[in-house]
Amino acid sequence: MKFKFRMVIFFLLVTSLNILAQQKRALTFEDMWAMKRIGDMSLSPDGKLIAFAATQFDVEANKGNSDLYLMNSDGSNLRTIKNSEKSESAPIFSPDGSRIFYSMGGQVYSTNLDGTDDKQITDFYPGASGIVISKDGKKMLFVSSVYPDCNDIKCNEEKDKAKENRKSTGEIFTELMYRHWDNWRGEKRSHLFLMDLEKNEIVDLTLNSKFDVPPVALGSANDYSISPDGTEIAFTMNIAETLATSTNNDIFIIKLADVQKGKVTPYKKISTSLGNDNQPVYSPDGKYIAYTSMERAGFEADKQRLMIYDRATGETRNLTGDFDRSVSQIAWAPHSQTIYFDAANEVFNSIYRIDLAKGRAKMIVGKHYNTNIAVSDSGVIYFKQQRSNLPYEIFTADTNGIKVNQLSFINKELLDQIEMNPIEPFWFDGANGKNVQSILVRPPFFDVKKKYPMIFLIHGGPQGHWADDFHYRWNIQMFAAKGYVVVAPNPRGSTGYGQQFTDEISQDWGGKVYTDLMNAYDYAIKNYNFIDSKNTFAAGASYGGYMINWIEGHTDRFNALVSHSGVFNLESMFGTTEELWFPLWEN
Repeated sequence: MKFKFRMVIFFLLVTSLNILAQQKRALTFEDMWAMKRIGDMSLSPDGKLIAFAATQFDVEANKGNSDLYLMNSDGSNLRTIKNSEKSESAPIFSPDGSRIFYSMGGQVYSTNLDGTDDKQITDFYPGASGIVISKDGKKMLFVSSVYPDCNDIKCNEEKDKAKENRKSTGEIFTELMYRHWDNWRGEKRSHLFLMDLEKNEIVDLTLNSKFDVPPVALGSANDYSISPDGTEIAFTMNIAETLATSTNNDIFIIKLADVQKGKVTPYKKISTSLGNDNQPVYSPDGKYIAYTSMERAGFEADKQRLMIYDRATGETRNLTGDFDRSVSQIAWAPHSQTIYFDAANEVFNSIYRIDLAKGRAKMIVGKHYNTNIAVSDSGVIYFKQQRSNLPYEIFTADTNGIKVNQLSFINKELLDQIEMNPIEPFWFDGANGKNVQSILVRPPFFDVKKKYPMIFLIHGGPQGHWADDFHYRWNIQMFAAKGYVVVAPNPRGSTGYGQQFTDEISQDWGGKVYTDLMNAYDYAIKNYNFIDSKNTFAAGASYGGYMINWIEGHTDRFNALVSHSGVFNLESMFGTTEELWFPLWEN
């Protein structure tokens, strides 16, 4: 009797699961636009609360709106604290944890934890963004775009008004970086400002400078900070005369004792590399400045090392000399003896821990795509994680990465309706017998008995990689949703496989990388019998588009090719790009 009862229960369970599976559907473009996208997050000083911004888009209105959320650090009691039509973003807790600073309409505001008692902090004509609050809560850093030859805000207003009223619209530029990608730089420069929150006074720390803080290109998400004792500021800036050919961002420091309103503040360079240095972060005890550094001049994809600058001795040492990955975002542990960071690691973006004394990196969270690390005083780490089948959510882990838990589920209701399969990494022999990795994703509602067309994706950069992430432009799941098996290889030039592997595409765009790609294709056709070998297609953008164009002239493996913004004339690209360091290095 018990056996029959169990069989009935099993039958009902299987039936229920089948019904649920049938209720699910494939991912659509509308689903992607309906998803809330988690942006900046902030951990409260006592480690009990997490504030974050999330943006949701209105397709009909053709715009997005960002709101602020608050939840307990165990994931409970999620609530909205700001959801106006003006779009609130970039929340940061005050040092005492009683209020939250945020950006809205180009100015800085603060609010109570329940969203009441709003106060406008800045009323600055050029606008204020990217705020950093001093540990004592008395000072604030922000950046704003101003005319470098102006000594005050009135001058900026007058220049803007004169520009609006003039009859001609022509512009004269004397350097190539009048724009950067889709950002029109023009005559203005991004300057670093210091605000005394008690006196309500603002000082331009880079007064009359023709250089930008943060730098125009190759900076980080954290390019200026205040020392814990409030006596010094560290920031990133590129002072090369010809920015178009320079990757030489450097780290500078300013002593607050030297700051005087209306006067140029002296600054001192502490980085020594000719490559890209950025992301200066003070240790909690104030003894060190950690920053990331590339060694080679003119190469934007060099290995990014973790450097430690001793403020007492002025000495700098490389903590990751033996670590063959590029350090990304860095976060200090409260005791100032350990640093956490994330780095591209094969098809993942992993979290590592490194001790100052030992200098050896240990992986903490290996799988999936992890970033935006924050560390509580109790040693718990908080971070954002995404996967190919999961947009960014907030996670937590202990310092050994054993207990990894998802805290937020902001898109759960929508995701529960969508069928997506996880990535399946595979390895194959590339050019010269090198071990090369690729991602494979099966279409939703996959049937092993069926044959499926294949879409073969080639990433851009060329120094980038396909990863276990949920990308809103080249979304692997969106390709799979149309009934394709997706194969996305990481050939020479890809990041996350050591610097030599990354280097081996430069000045060889159609060489080893092409062999790697074709070997990936041949391996997939041979080893996955559910791929229809007579029904395969390839697509790529930027360098991926270049390789699509190259493939068109070198193989007939594919039924059709999609080249999105693909380079087809390198001489023409050199003559039209603003980042001249790139074609100079690559070609």
